[in-house]
Amino acid sequence: MKIKLIVFALLISGSFKSVAQVKHKELLSQLTDSVKHPAFNGLHSILIAKGNDLLYEQYFNGYGKDSLHDTRSSFKSIASLLVGIAIDKGMIKSTQQKMLDFFPEYPALKDDPLKREITIQQLLDMQAGFDCEEFNGTKDCEEQMEQTKNWVKYSLELPMKDAPGTVWSYTSIEPVIIGGIIRKAANMPVMDFAKKYLFDPLQISNYRWTLDATGNPNTAGSFFIRPIDMIKIGQMVRDQGKWKGKQIISKEWIKKSTVCNIPIPDFSNMKFSKSKTGIPQPTFYGSYWYREKLKTKNLEEEVLFASGNGGQFMFILKKLDLVVMFNQGYYGNAKAKRAFDLMVQYIIPAFTDKN
Repeated sequence: MKIKLIVFALLISGSFKSVAQVKHKELLSQLTDSVKHPAFNGLHSILIAKGNDLLYEQYFNGYGKDSLHDTRSSFKSIASLLVGIAIDKGMIKSTQQKMLDFFPEYPALKDDPLKREITIQQLLDMQAGFDCEEFNGTKDCEEQMEQTKNWVKYSLELPMKDAPGTVWSYTSIEPVIIGGIIRKAANMPVMDFAKKYLFDPLQISNYRWTLDATGNPNTAGSFFIRPIDMIKIGQMVRDQGKWKGKQIISKEWIKKSTVCNIPIPDFSNMKFSKSKTGIPQPTFYGSYWYREKLKTKNLEEEVLFASGNGGQFMFILKKLDLVVMFNQGYYGNAKAKRAFDLMVQYIIPAFTDKN
């Protein structure tokens, strides 16, 4: 009798698995059919990895597997990882170190009482207080920075607006300063540091940096990489800093840097996606990462993600063991947010028992 019950249980389990697999394939097929519509002519790629397996890899509108894609500001999340590595290696003491500790060649900066107080953590949280603001487009300093010869110098010398740690003001200036800190702390170019401690261990070799005239990389964006390589970084973060059994970044840093407890005022990515099924939830920020609950009347999943202009999203869903990569070309266009609608319409339901 016991043997019969075991066999019956296995048969039931197998049938559930079969049903789940059919549902999974159907929804991802519907996803493909949906985004092939001309309305998605700015979509370049979607990749989905579950565990160690790449289950979905589709390229659109002239892009292919070997196309290097601009990460835009989603690279800021990689800059955060590089800070973690520098701390793990003892090159940076902690995120409470002061910014000016790393730039003695600019003694005039010490004359500013606000700049003397800026910490690495405040730079990571977009709370340093510089007179720049890109999220709402009120004062974009990045364009002016790119016209100068030394981006780190330009960023450090910008005027202050707020006391450090008091106001969230999104800007690419602060990640550029972070790049300068890593260079000083590691005593090597950021490109060499990233190659040695992040890209080589992940077997990533095909990418392109954007540099200023003095060799400073833009650690805020303008970094080009294949989506199939970018998703490896998401898998490593999902797995608490581990890749193929090797700890690339400490579990402690991954946990600390992905808390995202700073609310972005009056903002929800789902709201801007204009989804008919998604229920807008607030978006939170911290250490160059975002969090947001993706919610419908039938499902609710918290998502950690990197985000870049145009629709460069790397979604990490730890509970579902998923990493989902979107690359798009909707620069300065709310159409980029439709990725959030696609997540709740097709992708999340394909890996849960909810629709």
